[in-house]
Amino acid sequence: MTALEVARSLSSSEEAAGIVLADKIGLSLGKLEDRAAKRIERVEIDDLDYGTLEGIFVSAACDGAAAPAVICVADEETDLSAMLARLLPALPGRRVSLLIVDGSNASVARSSRPEYALGCWLDYLTGRADVDSKRIGVYGEGAGASHASRLACSDRRIAAAVCDGGFWASHRLRASVRWITGVWHEVGDGGPTRSLPTARHVPCPILVAVGRRSMVREEDALELQAAYQQSGAHCSVVVPNAIRSPLGEVENFVAVDDFVFDWFDDKFGPARQLGPLAYL
Repeated sequence: MTALEVARSLSSSEEAAGIVLADKIGLSLGKLEDRAAKRIERVEIDDLDYGTLEGIFVSAACDGAAAPAVICVADEETDLSAMLARLLPALPGRRVSLLIVDGSNASVARSSRPEYALGCWLDYLTGRADVDSKRIGVYGEGAGASHASRLACSDRRIAAAVCDGGFWASHRLRASVRWITGVWHEVGDGGPTRSLPTARHVPCPILVAVGRRSMVREEDALELQAAYQQSGAHCSVVVPNAIRSPLGEVENFVAVDDFVFDWFDDKFGPARQLGPLAYL
């Protein structure tokens, strides 16, 4: 799948070869989804404030026993089916359920608090007999990483979170302060986490993934980790490797997804102990 991602990035969707490649990729991903078809269900929940929310639930590969679950918050520009196809290869051999939801649902104009919509999904999971309500995590990327941080901050039912640790909330607050005060130049070379600490630490263990999908740079993630560790909070960082191409770099998202679910396994129960910093 990583090779296909590289090939797709090098092909123009308007060229015949690019169209053929896109069709082959779609066919391959469709076969993966067909294999897990019995475990995949489209779900809808109704909420008075948000209307109908839609998501995709993938049940764990176990015989009816309550299993851990992870709410996967897609970036606001990512299609749910595309995220499903990307995450399916990371699931074989793991006893964890996934609930993939749209990040744009978390920022509906009816509320300034996106964690409320995600809280509706959390209520849905805790009501399922096949989900262990004490082992529910959240995994956000792109804008979804910020939403995941806010959910983990506001709801103690989240046991572990792959998020931005409040980085973007701090970044936006810093920008607001600059706009209000008219002070646009920082004194010294302090980074965002030095110049304005995160408003709230996420109480559960967190993992910050570096790279374009997360919108967090390595140096910022390490500063954030240091701030969390200084306060006694648990924060890990993973830095993906990248494949160079004439059109730029393609991150090895397969390795990142595998590591993310290894990390969840580590936090949900007995598993191999992972260090606080990993380079893939």
